[in-house]
Amino acid sequence: MIVVAIIGILAAIAIPLFANVQARARVAKAQGDARAIAGAISIYLAHMSEVPTALAQLTGIVSNGLGQTAGPFLAQIPTPPAGWNPSYAYTGTTADSTYQISASGDSTTVVLP
Repeated sequence: MIVVAIIGILAAIAIPLFANVQARARVAKAQGDARAIAGAISIYLAHMSEVPTALAQLTGIVSNGLGQTAGPFLAQIPTPPAGWNPSYAYTGTTADSTYQISASGDSTTVVLP
């Protein structure tokens, strides 16, 4: 009887901890994906002298004003973790070369920069 009680107590402690680990893993994936996208945007910015207007531009070949081609900067746009919004939100302003990448899920929002 004591052994069953001990196993029950351990299970009651372990199950919430396990759920928390999964949520933290999803947040870490979103952060890693956002950093990868930000890195690709930085390379695109260095080549084109402006940020892309849409994330889809990172997966193709582009030509700058000097006729130099480069790309793709990402093989594909990463998909957010399971249960999160279906895609990463991106807003880029070419006038001042600023951008924002965000994803939401698990009562958390990951935003870069």
